[in-house]
Amino acid sequence: MTRLSIPCSVLDLAPIAEGGNAAESFAHTAALARHAEALGYRRYWMAEHHGMPGIASAATAVLIGHVAAATTRIRVGAGGIMLPNHSPLVIAEQFGTLETLYPGRIDLGLGRAPGSDQATARALRRALDSDPDAFPRDVAELMDYFEGRGPVRAVPGAGCDVPVWILGSSLFGAQLAALTGLPYAFASHFAPAQMMDAIALYRRHFRPSRHLDKPYVMLGFNVFAADTDEQARFLATSWQQSFVNLRAGRPGLLPRPVEGYLESLPPPARALLDPVLACAAIGSPDSVAARIRAFVERTGADELMITCNMHDHAARMRSYEIAAEFMASAA
Repeated sequence: MTRLSIPCSVLDLAPIAEGGNAAESFAHTAALARHAEALGYRRYWMAEHHGMPGIASAATAVLIGHVAAATTRIRVGAGGIMLPNHSPLVIAEQFGTLETLYPGRIDLGLGRAPGSDQATARALRRALDSDPDAFPRDVAELMDYFEGRGPVRAVPGAGCDVPVWILGSSLFGAQLAALTGLPYAFASHFAPAQMMDAIALYRRHFRPSRHLDKPYVMLGFNVFAADTDEQARFLATSWQQSFVNLRAGRPGLLPRPVEGYLESLPPPARALLDPVLACAAIGSPDSVAARIRAFVERTGADELMITCNMHDHAARMRSYEIAAEFMASAA
């Protein structure tokens, strides 16, 4: 099998499955991180979400420390920290601490969405600032703390070399990443509508910086791999149910897979899924390899961030194992 020409990484939301709990989710996260490291994945990122029964990664920096302690080489980071929820100084201190504990292994991806509803955002004690300049200012302030500039010193944090990424699902993040010369990660695994436009804008307007000399694009991609197409389609229904439930305002635990789920959906619900199915590979090893290769050829991605929310932990581990069989970083 011809290997991909780009590295692959893992995005984990620490899903809480039906019949499980947060403690089990954290144990599965550590096991998957060790598995991903052994398989040759480049990064293991956690995502910040709040108030969602099926996602246990709310205290993202704490969980990153858990993963970094469970592994030895793989880069570990946030994909991402939702900066409107936090003081930039606090994030500089948290990730300065992580970088001090695990030098050369910590990444910091920054997003401007709250990762929650408005009531939860208020409970996080941050003003709901609608100023479009607030996020760029917060990013600049955070980077100043790492560089030891300004009247306040982040300890730990100042002088720490923590790579900063801009995350996005629209053109806003693409433009900010381009103008600041930072790597860009697009959330195509759940909001692909503006993916191609965002990639083009980022590459067209990119300004080289001391952080990066040329554009670098990482794209989210859903992979549900199993030994047969039929088995993979069945396992993927947990993610499909979860996505539809979330979009319908009914977030819950990660459901058990069910037979014939797609076929049972009414047209409006199926329309919610169709865009993300275009950024997904579901099937046997050969089927998944073909879908991923076509996606990379279409987008010119520099790196893939693979996510896989399966109810069964062993099946999820196997899915990442299958994907690793044809990725560049496992060569």
